[in-house]
Amino acid sequence: MPANYAPLDALGQYALRYVKPGHTIGLGTGRAASAFIRALGASRIEVRGVPTSTASEQLGRSVGIPIVTLADAGKIDTDFDGADEVDPRLNLIKGYGGALVREKIVAASSRRFVVLVGEEKVVPKLGHRGSLPVEVLPFGVPLAIAGIKALGMKPRIRQNGTSRFVTDNGNLILDCALTKIANPARLDQDLLAIPGVVGTGLFIAMADVVLVAESSGKIRVLKR
Repeated sequence: MPANYAPLDALGQYALRYVKPGHTIGLGTGRAASAFIRALGASRIEVRGVPTSTASEQLGRSVGIPIVTLADAGKIDTDFDGADEVDPRLNLIKGYGGALVREKIVAASSRRFVVLVGEEKVVPKLGHRGSLPVEVLPFGVPLAIAGIKALGMKPRIRQNGTSRFVTDNGNLILDCALTKIANPARLDQDLLAIPGVVGTGLFIAMADVVLVAESSGKIRVLKR
């Protein structure tokens, strides 16, 4: 059992206060999001879920949450997801789990975006952990690698064992080694301008609330 299982479990329970019966909920991907999905299923609050990945869809169904597509859902009331980094302005890096494009689509389709993280994910500046995921069309990988290198980063194709990691969209992930990011919004724009780049792990000015699970067991609430 991971050492931070208990704080994330408490975080999932705490996040239920942002759920109301009848809501349509975005179901994120990753450990914190999974803790929330399990808590939501156990609560028996009647909601519908729009998953951000095959994994979150399977987990949601397994705990009894009715699953709907984004097309059928229309506007999502609240999206709940994790993050790999959160800066003081609540900008995020996401995508270490490989679901960044669907996560961004669901977050952008939601009236409110609630982010769940452990305290170790709160950083003074994005890029603190030294890697930014970028999703790329397989055909465009050579051009994307060249363009990303020109921006001063070192991209590598994410592996899954002995083969390339493939997203739910059928694309590849370039994990881009970098130093701390001076201007996240500008970097996001520069990356998206490279033909073949489908999306980046930079979530700029999207989070409304960040719930931080501290090792003491306290939940810290950060708001934009």
